[in-house]
Amino acid sequence: MDARLLGARRIRELFERHGIRPHKELGQNFVVDPNSIRKVMGVAALGRDDVVLEIGAGAGSLTLGLAAAARKVIAVEFDTRLVPALEESLADIENVAIVQSDAMKLDYAGVEATALVANLPYNIAVPLVITVLARAERITALTVMTQREVGERLAARAGDDAFGQVSVLVAYWTAASVATRISRNAFYPVPGVDSVVVRMDRRAPPDVSYEDLSRVVKAAFGQRRKTLRNTLGPVAGSTTEAQRALRLAGVDEGARPETVDLEGWVAITSALAESSTPRAIS
Repeated sequence: MDARLLGARRIRELFERHGIRPHKELGQNFVVDPNSIRKVMGVAALGRDDVVLEIGAGAGSLTLGLAAAARKVIAVEFDTRLVPALEESLADIENVAIVQSDAMKLDYAGVEATALVANLPYNIAVPLVITVLARAERITALTVMTQREVGERLAARAGDDAFGQVSVLVAYWTAASVATRISRNAFYPVPGVDSVVVRMDRRAPPDVSYEDLSRVVKAAFGQRRKTLRNTLGPVAGSTTEAQRALRLAGVDEGARPETVDLEGWVAITSALAESSTPRAIS
């Protein structure tokens, strides 16, 4: 794998040949440090039977590492300018299929991949991860590199500073953790912040529907400075019903959303579903 990895010089030369300049509005920061690619590969821990979906293949620096480790790589790139450069990087690699597409519009149910590995721009990291978890059931492991603040939100636990709505929704589907940090100097152009690599392993979801849970969590975190009895009033139908559901769930009605773990949110969602106002989460 090492001989094929693209360093900063080779990527700059590749971009110069193809007349490519990174687009800031697309969040394009290309990983150019082979050691950082090795870190990502170590976290992904791919096997020879894996089919990998890579979102944002860029110049192919990570793609080359993935192709050396997995049976097949489906390399998705949105920017049409990058596709010829990507094809050049992968010219003699037979187990990579390049797909020019908007990752948010892919038919994930039809994707054959078993794993997702990606260097994600911060502006699409959260919606992309949630979309894959909700729609691509065959993908059992996700390894994503993204801006530190965003990555910490994906893996945060109740009580952490980064814990929020996204943390609960990711926890519904997976066991997630921040595996390692990546210096901003590993990218071209150099971003203003460091990145992290987050590993998410799919597990059986709790016994409540994702739609119901997400609706309850969104309502609560929409006014996170307020207590649950106040934020959940509109969802439950009234403050009284919210208090009743919280008592049934065994959750302090004076608690704030960032202090409640996944089990608490599952209990609250179940209690609301059993209340006398089922319209609350319909």
